[in-house]
Amino acid sequence: MSIKYYIAVACLFLSAGLTAQKLTVADRTTGQPLANVAIISENPAVMATTNSRGQVDFSGFRGSSAITFRHIGYQTRVLSYREAEKLNFFIDLAVLRITLDEVVISANRWEQNEREIPQRVEKIGMQQIAFANPQTAADLLGVGGYAYIQKSQLAGGSPILRGFATNRVMLVVDGVRMNNAIFRTGNLQNVISIDAAAVESNEILFGPGAVMYGSDAIGGVMDFHTLSPVFSQNGKSTVKGNAFARFSSANLEKTGHFDFSAGQKKWAFVTSATWSDFDDLKAGSNGNSYFLRPVYQKTENGVDVTVENEDPKKQVYSGYSQYSLLQKIAFKPSANAELDYSFYYSGTSDAPRYDRLYLTGEEQNLVNAEWYYGPQQWMMNRLAAKFRSDKGIFNQFRIVAAHQLYRESRHDRKMNNKRLRNQHEEVNAFSLNLDLDKKLNDKLTLFYGGEAVYNKVGSEANRKHIETGEVSPVNTRYPDGSVWQSYAMYSTARIHLNAKTILNAGLRYSYVAMEAAFDTSMFPFPFTEASLGNGALNGGVGITWSPQQNWKFYSGFSTGFRSPNIDDLGKVFDSEPGSVVVPNVNLKPEYAWNAEGGLAFTMGDFVKADLSLYYTLLTDALARRDFIYNGSDSIFYDGQLSRVQAIQNITRARVFGIQGGFKANLGLGFGLSTVFNWQNGEEQSEDSLKYYPLRHAVPFFGSTHVTWERPKLRLDLYAEYNAGMDYEDLPLSERTDAAPYAKDENGNPYVPAWATLNFKAAWYINRNFTLNAGVENITDQLYRPFASGISAPGRNFIIAVRASF
Repeated sequence: MSIKYYIAVACLFLSAGLTAQKLTVADRTTGQPLANVAIISENPAVMATTNSRGQVDFSGFRGSSAITFRHIGYQTRVLSYREAEKLNFFIDLAVLRITLDEVVISANRWEQNEREIPQRVEKIGMQQIAFANPQTAADLLGVGGYAYIQKSQLAGGSPILRGFATNRVMLVVDGVRMNNAIFRTGNLQNVISIDAAAVESNEILFGPGAVMYGSDAIGGVMDFHTLSPVFSQNGKSTVKGNAFARFSSANLEKTGHFDFSAGQKKWAFVTSATWSDFDDLKAGSNGNSYFLRPVYQKTENGVDVTVENEDPKKQVYSGYSQYSLLQKIAFKPSANAELDYSFYYSGTSDAPRYDRLYLTGEEQNLVNAEWYYGPQQWMMNRLAAKFRSDKGIFNQFRIVAAHQLYRESRHDRKMNNKRLRNQHEEVNAFSLNLDLDKKLNDKLTLFYGGEAVYNKVGSEANRKHIETGEVSPVNTRYPDGSVWQSYAMYSTARIHLNAKTILNAGLRYSYVAMEAAFDTSMFPFPFTEASLGNGALNGGVGITWSPQQNWKFYSGFSTGFRSPNIDDLGKVFDSEPGSVVVPNVNLKPEYAWNAEGGLAFTMGDFVKADLSLYYTLLTDALARRDFIYNGSDSIFYDGQLSRVQAIQNITRARVFGIQGGFKANLGLGFGLSTVFNWQNGEEQSEDSLKYYPLRHAVPFFGSTHVTWERPKLRLDLYAEYNAGMDYEDLPLSERTDAAPYAKDENGNPYVPAWATLNFKAAWYINRNFTLNAGVENITDQLYRPFASGISAPGRNFIIAVRASF
């Protein structure tokens, strides 16, 4: 054979080898591949991006002396081709924990640099979620240390942000508001419908977010982003999957999860499913014995009896189970257009309301034989389209249409009463959001859009004899067929005044209407129908100033509002033994006025510190107070003479506080971080002469972490702590509904301070397997967080095995 033949064959093999050269980029600690890493070389001039497996064709970079590897949230790395070759074309990047340039979405519903935002935003990423191993989305919110979580039962979790909670804070999932017409002033557990295992990231926007989100966004916005479909970067199909199994000892948790995703050039899919089962929760041993469960109720031979609890730490009738499903399909017909459909479904078993099951009467006998929530079901269908354009009235345009179906029920029966009361609620919630942005020039960008929301409430009730099955009608919790609707338009401008100063200003006009018809056959309403219509103009202005790259100062003023909903206007229920809440058709919106200022700075890659101060004034605040109904202050309800109460615009409230955080890289893989929250909240008395503690203003709380990271290993030893609250500092409503609280030497309710020591670890065995383990509440403290009706877990061992492909 001729020499030309051998040369041709050699060149062919050399070419094939060059073409086949692959490089992988991964997280330094976890070893997990990193997608969408930008790889840039100037000589030769080449740019590439890693695919979903963290891989890229690297042959085009041969000979380069400086190749930059850049990824959001990671430290940039620069290597030559020869150095990459010595590393066997496996490049690891370290997480960038000290930065002022986090990318967030919640502030204006589009991606934006945190440095440009004039208010506090806390982001919790997927790695942080996986390491913390939260059981529910409520527990997930507490991971960052800035949100306080109240629980009335294990199947719950009501977030508190800056002294506001329930229907004064906003839940958002993939751009769709979850708050509906029956979100109440009492504690809410709807957040657990979100699958924590399917959350890619969560952002908490503190302070009023009414310009972007409308009614209810007074204390803040909790914005959840679930798993997203990922298109193929190189035209080849990509397939990924994850699964994990978790066990927790305090409530014998058994959780299983899997998710599967596939991507092509124009189509992408994500499927996720999670199932959890929780036994009765065990509390700790060292603390106030009031928080134990010495006795519980059961039915024997048709008779309700009280029995001794063999293990008082076991909070009998607190367990439940839950499952969640998620399916997303995305289609990209062109580089500038993308369509996606999402289906969400979550359901629980019956969930006992634990705080009602240990209530005792005057003779210290248990009051309720049964009190439980029926299956809580949430389903959402979401259809979205996103377009990009360099011309016209927008650069990006997104439209999101959604339908949500909520189903919940309540079931209760007094001791030795044979009739079980059943109340069933259903809400159909439709929404349409339009969000656009337009960069007019290098200094001015506009964000604008509109929103329409329509809720229809269904409410049924009956009383059923548990032995004969006889069913009799009772009054419903809400007016059946009532409607709540909202329409709004907004516009926000981001103005770069100079290289160091950015101004944000926005306005939103909202109109909220409500209609309800009352059935007088079951309850003596003095009216048969009611309608409300309220308009609200809200705005915000804020400025950020970065005198140097490592400093950020910000200040802002914003307003928020909450228009009354069906729960405020038309509900009939027993708020506590001896009290009944009745409808009030004379309600108007409450308004919030908020001022905030803060700073953040870094010192290289070693230290980050931040501090925020805020003040919020709520006027025409809605509160539950004593009420005269049909000329009387008491009526018979459910066979008991009860004091009449109603939601009323009778007060004002104010909250001021401080939030702060500190992070430091100590070297040799060690890190230190701490966060703290202090707030003071007061609400005005009915006679406007005195202020009392605000219901959801929690005592000082925070956490401190000492971490150690090496390749394939991460350890975290941390403390969580909460100050106490004396009787004189308790809100008036908590003094009268005192059952969840410990009692002082005078028999008055109070909140003991508490602190826990905890340890978490993760061993990233290889790219496919991870072992997580930990011990929470190592010293087995017995405590109950402020306003909670169930004691916190005692010593809790956690283990989770994760696999990916």
